[in-house]
Amino acid sequence: MAALRDDRGGGDVAEPGSQDWLNQVVEEIVAPEQRIIDPHHHLWPSGGALPYGLADLTADAAAAGHRVERTVFVECHAVYRIDGPAHLAPVGETEFVAGVAAKDPRRLIGGIVAHADLTDLEHLDDVIDAHTSAGQGLFRGIRHAGSHPIEPDALMIPGRAGPGLYADKNFRKGVARLGELGLTYDTWHYHYQNREFADLARSVPDTLLVLDHFGTPLGVGQFAGRRQEIFEEWKITIAEIAECPNVVAKLGGLAMPDNGFGWHTADRPPTSDEFVAAQSPYYLHAIECFGPERCMFESNFPVDRFSLSYAVLWNGLKKIAAPFSESERDAMFWGTAKRVYRLDL
Repeated sequence: MAALRDDRGGGDVAEPGSQDWLNQVVEEIVAPEQRIIDPHHHLWPSGGALPYGLADLTADAAAAGHRVERTVFVECHAVYRIDGPAHLAPVGETEFVAGVAAKDPRRLIGGIVAHADLTDLEHLDDVIDAHTSAGQGLFRGIRHAGSHPIEPDALMIPGRAGPGLYADKNFRKGVARLGELGLTYDTWHYHYQNREFADLARSVPDTLLVLDHFGTPLGVGQFAGRRQEIFEEWKITIAEIAECPNVVAKLGGLAMPDNGFGWHTADRPPTSDEFVAAQSPYYLHAIECFGPERCMFESNFPVDRFSLSYAVLWNGLKKIAAPFSESERDAMFWGTAKRVYRLDL
């Protein structure tokens, strides 16, 4: 991204999210020996919604200096098939990512969470078989996100789901089918949907569910200026979700513009200490509720890259995790993701 001229007068300023903007905050790497699996990132080809390829991911990880050993790609509607049956269109994304991963001598991408319409029971097994074949050994699960925006115009990245998806009988059967096949179910939704998700989790006890991004507490639109109120309600609903033993939590994705922290419009990105000061209460509460063995730190890059760099993010996560034991830290940075996504390391 190019530098933009500051209309307030003064010269060129780096565009938030650009490398020049991110380079304003450079830190020494915290605990560089800590093994990391990044269980949540996206890729888009040139011309895609948010172009970010393997070279970009590798550059972020390498420049950061953190010990990132594997990653997991999570569906983002990147490259769908434009020909053939509509239910197989998402398989194009798996083909794209598996093809990229196969060319990487580091084997950085260790798993793929793909998309399928879980309400389409007639075709679900065929889609899963197609993902398995296209994934070249990397296919691990499905994300059919439940994110239903009640104020889409206020969001930078509004979800696509309609209302009531989690309660749909066919959808629940589809999620249950994933468990029968030994696959995970990832989801993404908003904080006001947490109780709907908890009800879904109770209905499919034999499927391993992965809660992405803390249930996305929003801070824009009608939710702007209500952070503490939303946080208090969020704490209650996260505790209810954690009572479901078949749910694990991804801790991250809280630096999206829609979370409302405003870093993506600031003159410079936050330091890791500023990140910790703003967001550690969410992390610590989730860890208290789920326990480290059911938590995994995530980057959600490149979406969270609008707010801070890969190096600063993982420094912040390491600072949040510092009070925990070595085995607990290993679970959150590495072990839980390895187990959940059955990664080869």
